[in-house]
Formats: sequence, structure tokens, C-alpha cells
Amino acid sequence: MLTYSFEHMQGKSLYEHLYRCIRQDILSGKLSPGEKLPSKRALARNLGISVVTVEGAYNQLLAEGYCESKPRRGFFVLPVPVSASLVQAVVGEMRSAEDAFQQHKPVIDLTASRMQAADFPFATWSRLMRQTLAGNAEELLAPSPGAGILELRQAIAGHLQSFRGLNVSPEQIVMGAGTEYLYTLLIQFFGRDKKYCLEDPGYERIRQIYRANGADYACIGLDGQGICLPELRAAGAEILHISPSHHFPTGIVMPVSRRYDLLGWVAEQAGRYIIEDDYDSEFRLQGRPIPTLMESDRHDRVIYMNTFSKSLTPTIRISYMVLPPALTEPFRQKMGCYSCTVANFEQYTLARFIGEGYFEKHINRMRTTYRRRREKFMELLQASALREYVTLIEHGSGLHLLLRLAVNMPDKVLQEKLRAAGVRIRALGEYYDGEVPASADHVFVLNYANLEERAMKLALDILGQSLSVGGRFEAL
Repeated sequence: MLTYSFEHMQGKSLYEHLYRCIRQDILSGKLSPGEKLPSKRALARNLGISVVTVEGAYNQLLAEGYCESKPRRGFFVLPVPVSASLVQAVVGEMRSAEDAFQQHKPVIDLTASRMQAADFPFATWSRLMRQTLAGNAEELLAPSPGAGILELRQAIAGHLQSFRGLNVSPEQIVMGAGTEYLYTLLIQFFGRDKKYCLEDPGYERIRQIYRANGADYACIGLDGQGICLPELRAAGAEILHISPSHHFPTGIVMPVSRRYDLLGWVAEQAGRYIIEDDYDSEFRLQGRPIPTLMESDRHDRVIYMNTFSKSLTPTIRISYMVLPPALTEPFRQKMGCYSCTVANFEQYTLARFIGEGYFEKHINRMRTTYRRRREKFMELLQASALREYVTLIEHGSGLHLLLRLAVNMPDKVLQEKLRAAGVRIRALGEYYDGEVPASADHVFVLNYANLEERAMKLALDILGQSLSVGGRFEAL
């Protein structure tokens, strides 16, 4: 009979904790393919929980393809066709995290938004890939169109229509292995002599891509509503690269008035365009998703860009952009010599994942998961000794928060103390290209998406210890 502990559930519900325990046993081989799971009543009685809880866990395993239900016989473990190295990586990651906590030698990385292995739908993805290998053998070996296979572009067009309200055709969509590759294509398409303008502060890799491609670019400062229009005009901008729905790292959501100001600016002069980076629009946790800039564009001047790195995992490396109709044919003529950089295997699998409704289900599940993690972090922060010295800056969207610390300690000193204690964190000032304003002092960017409750607690404890001297905080 299966036996699991419910003492350390890390804020999860009973059914989710049970589901994860059984799934880990399946992935590790402790439960073999074809093995019958205990009946719902028997397992509930053995664990001292309700039948409804067991039923919820079994239904989740059933939905993700880890087991099957045979009428009047029960639930049976299904083979999960993932590589041995992948299973070892998943189980190894869980064990490594457990060992780190047990030994009190944490390495808590608050600088990157990585998905937990347990959050990725391995069973569904592997089943769809198996179906792809069986049903698309000839297509898998055929050259992919430069913009990507039609089936995937059709699936993305359908998703954008239902989720973002964008009515686009598959011909407008271009696939690429990461947004960095797509930025490079746009620079080559428009030309290096164009004046590109980026947000400051901003994601430093974007600056690196423009610099590496020899593009003429400038970084434009932000106010409380987004990029500053007077500075944009003064810079002589022609191509503007922004993330209006959720700016990284400040979290600013650009209001409609500033959006229309920018649409007015881009329409004033031929050759001006806006690249709208919608990198984590799926994870607006309060209210409806913010409408896209492209949706309001009436002059064919906005290029929409998104990635599956946030919604699925960065390791899949699949991104896409949507060209305005007027640019579709010129882009094809000039850039059609490039082959698609995403493997056919992954393109066809992702097309199935989206087309059969699994992507929407995954997003809904992860939105709930991330909302709970965010709420848990806020709850733990309010219960900690730090609460009087921390201001939380958040906009109900995305997978990161800003913390403003009311302490008398240079940011770099605090970062070094935290690093020595096993916590990595970045200051907001590190994301600036130009002069760092005083308003950015003592503000830190915290990525919470991959944190379990005990990691949150430990990070807050270490932060509190690093800020205190002689048992008291170094308050301003």
C-alpha cells in the first residue's frame, strides 16, 4: 500500500501533494508500468484522508497521462516515454533540493524565473511527441518553411484570437528558436543604420543582441507610465522596442493614454515601427489580460512578439513574431533565404499541444499555481520581522516582484552578504544602461515562480539575518 507523509506540503492542497508524490514514484520507477494503484477508498483509509482527495489526485494523474482507468478494474500506471536522463534529472532535482534544505546549505536563486520540473506537463508532452513520431513521419523529415510549419502557425493564430483578441493570419507569423534570433532577423530586415530605441531600465540581453548585430541603438528612460515620449523624439527613434503590457524589470503596465501617444508617434513618419514584446502576457494574475498594442494599431506599424519560454519552459526555445500585413511579403522576399531554426519534431508536437487544448489548460493551471506562490510569499513576508522594512512593488502580473528595503546598507554589500549565505538576488540598478536614479537604490528584483514555501521562508530568514547587526535592523 502506498504511504506518504503530509507533514511538509509546502502550501499545497492535499490532493495536489498526493498527486505529486504518486507522480514522482511513477517517474522514478518505484511504480512500474501496468501496476495497479490502490482503490480510492483503500488509499484514503490508509492515509487517513478523504476519498474525494484521492479522487482528485487520481483524476489529475489520469488527465496528464500517468495512469489509465479501466472500468470495474481500477487505475493502472501507464508507461511514460521520456528518456532515462530526463527522469533522473527530474528526480535528481527534487532530491538535490531536499538535500540542500536538510543540510542547511541553500542555493536559492532569485535572479531567474525557471519552471519547477514538477510543473512541466511531461506526460502529456511525451505522449503528443510519440503521436507526432507515429503520425507525421514524412512531414518530420521534410524541410520546414522558413517561417515555420503551417500547422503550428495556424494553432498560434487560433490561440492569439481566443486569448489576446488578435485576428491574424498564419502567413503573418514567423517562428524562431528564441526571441534573440527573431530580433536578429528584424535588425537585418530593417537595416543596421536605423535608429533603434530600447527601454531603460530593461532586459540587458536585448541590448546585447542589438550591440552584437552592430545596430545603432539608444536607451530611453521611463516615467510612471512607460517610455518617455520627449526623449524618444529627441533620440530620433525609428524602431521602438518595448514591453507595454508588463515591463521588465519595473513591472509597469502602460496605460491606454501612453499607448495612443506611441501609436500617434509611429504613424507620423514612414519607416517607423514598434516591436511589442509580450513576453509573459499569459500570467496576468489579476483581471483580464491587457489588450495588445497591435490590436489598436490601424497603420500596420506594430510587430508583435511572444515566446513559450515563460509559459512552458526556456529549454524548448520556441518563440514567434506576428508581422503587420503590409510587411509580410517584403519580409518573405528579403529574409526568405533563412531556414526555420526550430526542429520539426518540436513544431508538430507544440502544434498538437496548442490545437488539442492542452496549452490553455496548462496556462490556467500555472496561473493558479503562480498566484498561490505570490500570495504565499506576501503572507510570509507580512509574518516576518522584515515587514516593517520592506515595501512590496507589484502590479498583479508576471513572475517577479520588486522589493524596496528601508535599510542603510549599499546594495552591493547586501548582495555579497546574501550570496555568501546562499541567496542570489539582483538590484534594480543593474538593469540600467545609463545613470542609475536614486529611486532605484535599495530596490531588488525577486523572481518567485520556482520557489516552494520553505525556500521562500529560508530566503526571507537569510535576508533578515543579512540586514541585521547585533540583533537590530540597519534602518534608514
